[in-house]
Amino acid sequence: MPAAATRQILAIEDDPILRTHLKNSLESHGFQVTLADNGVTGLALARESAYDLILLDVMLPELSGMDVLTCLRAHSRTPVLMMSALGNEAHRIQGFDSGADDYLPKPFSIAELQVRIAAILRRVAYERSAPAAADNESMRFDDQRCDLRFEGRWVGLTATEFRLMKVLHEAAGEVLSKPFLYQQALRRGYSQHDRSLDMHISNIRRKLAREQILPLRLESVWGKGYVLEVQTN
Repeated sequence: MPAAATRQILAIEDDPILRTHLKNSLESHGFQVTLADNGVTGLALARESAYDLILLDVMLPELSGMDVLTCLRAHSRTPVLMMSALGNEAHRIQGFDSGADDYLPKPFSIAELQVRIAAILRRVAYERSAPAAADNESMRFDDQRCDLRFEGRWVGLTATEFRLMKVLHEAAGEVLSKPFLYQQALRRGYSQHDRSLDMHISNIRRKLAREQILPLRLESVWGKGYVLEVQTN
């Protein structure tokens, strides 16, 4: 992973075995990893240096992961991926509401962690390069209003639809799986019999068609998920 060669990661984890495993595994993939074994030390390190990503355990001594995240978000937008054995819906929602970029229940594989890290860093890179150009174009995502504006018209998205559209737009042209979209946009785990995502997709398509937003095409990819195709011309 040459692109990750200079990426700086702070891993705040009190389990010494997992902490060492994270450092060895991630550094073997080209990342530079700094370790902290408690919340107070981790927060101090996060404030003293710049990191591309913070891996944050929820159950930490001295200062909990949720408290660390709350303090971080008061002054920093550094991406945070939370890790916890407390992986039920309520804890995931609390993590996202507190400002987490992703929430990975324990136990997890390093392969899954790598995928999550790559997705976060890809999104951050897109956000850093896109906003300046987007402001000069006819389409704009408004985070405060949680809506999409196209040629002066608001689409009328709900908060969940807005999150879903942003995730899809940030990965335009890439097929995103249903489990990934459930976690990132709906902020809960995927269930095979849960049709909520399909309902939101249907509502978004209807609203895009109503406003005649032709540059955006939301496509289903059978057996895989959804992809947003963006026409630039």
